[in-house]
Amino acid sequence: DKSGNDGSSYEKAIVIDKNNESAGIAEEYKWLRENYPGYTSQGQSLQHKDKKVYDVLHITTKEGEKKDIYFDITKFFGKF
Repeated sequence: DKSGNDGSSYEKAIVIDKNNESAGIAEEYKWLRENYPGYTSQGQSLQHKDKKVYDVLHITTKEGEKKDIYFDITKFFGKF
């Protein structure tokens, strides 16, 4: 993505620029499919940090590596 963020930390979270939760969540999974094809989901957690809201998706890559991917969902969180 344009910002150079790879989702590896809060500081490098993928910013999801959508206006409601269903569109925002769809965008998260689209990003994962594009960047980690063949991944499997290990769940997710909601995190609050510095007045922002993050979805942290726990995945295992196709190669078997476990990763946490950070998404900044402040823009759409709680909007339906």
